[in-house]
Amino acid sequence: MLSVNTNYRALVALQSLNSSQEEMGVVQNRITTGLKVASAADNGAVFAIAQGQRSRMASLTSIKDGLDRTAATMDIGISAGTAIAEILLQMRAKAVNGQSNDLTTEQRNALQADYDTLRNQINQIAGSAQFNGLNLVGSGGASVNALTSDVSTATTGRQVTSTPIAGTVPSLSSYVVGEGSVVAADGPRFNLNGVQIGAVALTATMTVQQYLDAVTTATAGRVAATYDQSNGQFTYRAPEAVVTTNELTVTTAGTVRPWLGTGNAATAVTGGTSTMSITDWDWTAGGSGALSTVSTAASLLASAASATTTVGNLDTAINTLNVQMATMGAQAKAVDVQNTFLTKLRDVVEEGISNLVDADLAKESARLQSLQIKQQLGTEALSIANQAPQYILSLFR
Repeated sequence: MLSVNTNYRALVALQSLNSSQEEMGVVQNRITTGLKVASAADNGAVFAIAQGQRSRMASLTSIKDGLDRTAATMDIGISAGTAIAEILLQMRAKAVNGQSNDLTTEQRNALQADYDTLRNQINQIAGSAQFNGLNLVGSGGASVNALTSDVSTATTGRQVTSTPIAGTVPSLSSYVVGEGSVVAADGPRFNLNGVQIGAVALTATMTVQQYLDAVTTATAGRVAATYDQSNGQFTYRAPEAVVTTNELTVTTAGTVRPWLGTGNAATAVTGGTSTMSITDWDWTAGGSGALSTVSTAASLLASAASATTTVGNLDTAINTLNVQMATMGAQAKAVDVQNTFLTKLRDVVEEGISNLVDADLAKESARLQSLQIKQQLGTEALSIANQAPQYILSLFR
């Protein structure tokens, strides 16, 4: 039927042309962005999966950055240990010379001066062996709990939970009070394997937040303290205490306060993120660590007898330092292995995201040419359809 009111053929041609233009818009967007799934409108399910993996990519990148910093800190510590070990050998040589009975007072004084200079260099090296403000080998150094994975493991440490505070629960800005007054001696002491790693001295005006910060500072981050505002319950978690043989205990020299966790039993923590505990050492002369036998007293080479004692003390220090350096070396190797794995894992995850959302540009290019031809044909078909009503005029001549 011929009609000037409705041109069905033109409508069909227009629909076909619009469809071709819409498809061309999709293809051009894929070519421009390089993505076949650029938003949830393209494919909601695939977009959601890709976003989840992008989030994991960001986590893996952050974890790897942290391991890179840890590796740098450990490399500096190992370099410092190597330099200190060399100095200890030189000091031992000086002490062996001091064992001779034929040395004059002037000669012994010269040996002592050389010995003291070498010993002072040990403390300078240990004190400057830091990266990003962290020193693993200096006096008062802090251990590191390096995050190694974004995936939970079966057991990620041990924790001690306090008894909930009865009555009114103090907020973060309220005083740490509770069951009776507290004194400094009542402060919790945190222990791993029975060895104290930090203690907090309580005060009458210490707030909950200040107390939580004090736990972190006192334990150099090895124990993380949290507080539940709903019931006034404290939780102390030690990621490195993954088995009962490395138990976390909270004790006190004063009155036991269960509401602060002292005297409460530890439990296993599951479902957390994986961490690697990097041990800190004290490699300063006369410190409490490996070089504790390297005395800082004067006149260690004043006589053959005192020099002999010094040689024995240096041998003890050298052996202990070697063992601790071996431990740090093994930990550094573990960090390196984990870092390499994370690099490969990140590459695989990135490839998986690419397979989900990236466009095949060769395929899209071929499709674009096809759609351009369809668009031209659609335009021509619409032009022909629009001319059809003009034939009606010939019927009225």
